Amino acid sequence: METILIVDDNRDMQFTLSNVLKEEGYETIAVGDGERAIKEVKRSAPNLVLLDIKLPGMDGMKILEEIKQVDKDLIIVMLTAFGDVKDAVKAMRLGAFDYITKPFDNEEITLIIKKALHTQYLSKEVEVLRKRLGEKTAIKEVMGESLPIKQVLNQINIIAPTNMTVILQGESGTGKELISQMIHQKSLRKDKPFVAVDCGAIPETLVESEFFGYEKGAFTGADERKEGRFEQADGGTLFLDEIGNLCDGIQMKLLRSIQERKIQHLGGKKDIKVDVRIIAATKINLYDAMKAGKFRNDLFHRLNEFHIDLPPLRERKEDIPILAKYFLEEANSTLNKNIKGFSGEVMKFFLCYDWSGNVRELKNLVKRTVLLCDSEYIASSHLSLNIAHAKENTLKLTEGLNSDVSFEDAAKEFEREFIKKALEKAEGNKIKTARILQINRKALYRKMKSLGI
Repeated sequence: METILIVDDNRDMQFTLSNVLKEEGYETIAVGDGERAIKEVKRSAPNLVLLDIKLPGMDGMKILEEIKQVDKDLIIVMLTAFGDVKDAVKAMRLGAFDYITKPFDNEEITLIIKKALHTQYLSKEVEVLRKRLGEKTAIKEVMGESLPIKQVLNQINIIAPTNMTVILQGESGTGKELISQMIHQKSLRKDKPFVAVDCGAIPETLVESEFFGYEKGAFTGADERKEGRFEQADGGTLFLDEIGNLCDGIQMKLLRSIQERKIQHLGGKKDIKVDVRIIAATKINLYDAMKAGKFRNDLFHRLNEFHIDLPPLRERKEDIPILAKYFLEEANSTLNKNIKGFSGEVMKFFLCYDWSGNVRELKNLVKRTVLLCDSEYIASSHLSLNIAHAKENTLKLTEGLNSDVSFEDAAKEFEREFIKKALEKAEGNKIKTARILQINRKALYRKMKSLGI
């Protein structure tokens, strides 16, 4: 659960903000001055700070600078009266993420906070990726080395240097955001902004202003002109996650903006030129949605210049030991622990479990087990899934493995059993077996030889 520090000397404002944020599932800490704010940043390490500009003693600008010295990456959103917008803009130059003018709308403040925290998450993911992209082993650690993933990475290398629009299709948790970041980082736009929008998280009434911005007075509460996400991404990449959630009216305006390369602010009359590359992501089949009349035909064909299907984890289980090891190292670092690995029983479970939440589910489970683990190796007792029946069925597949099996041995044992079952199904016919496994016949022969089948 994310923690938000509220810095405002008005007790009523503290109370209001705390209630609004707690209803959204956040923990809150409220203080009334800069000295206490800085102490709380050091003590509690909040995920985000809501900071009023006008405060007794040390003002918001000075507090902002002090906090940035403590944690340069901490996200700070300024709270300001309408007359102090110039100060808020100055604060953004000093490192504030955004500003909110009082009086504010509850939906507006929660949306800005969600956007800020989402940006923080993406930044951390990109930083990890950037550190590893220079190494050949990095891609393997972050993504895996299965044939489906190699095909995806090959597609990324082909499409990234172009300006073509891309649709990423895959189940939740398959890494669509990470893939979009990789495309951006390998493109000619890598030094320009990467802006992500979760189309499913924005209230329908705010989508247009969020995308295209608005002019002062465009609607009640629009006290100043504000840029939309298209302008923020100008020259770079705009990632539209879960684009299938957009209503027909917004789809039409989005199509026009992509085709004409210009937008209009809500309440504005002037065209604003934008140069943006679009990457759209969806967990539904957009083609089927289009055929069913739930997604615009013209927008689908405009977006579908290049299409990448991301395979679910259950279809590339040979990547599980690699990913599990990577997430284990990451969790050890985050939680300041030194867990050495997984027991054979746990790895057998990992290899045979269905993973409906895909890579994200694996990552979260590994982190939980590292947190719960009180020994050198993660054991079955540390699993905290509400799927006892799945675990029971899973562990039957490879009973022969001992408790201190390595990642490589567990993966080989799984592959061996998997190929044997496919051979049984094909009645020993290797050509049919290759078809069942969806691999090349020669690759099957090499694999069988290496596994002693």
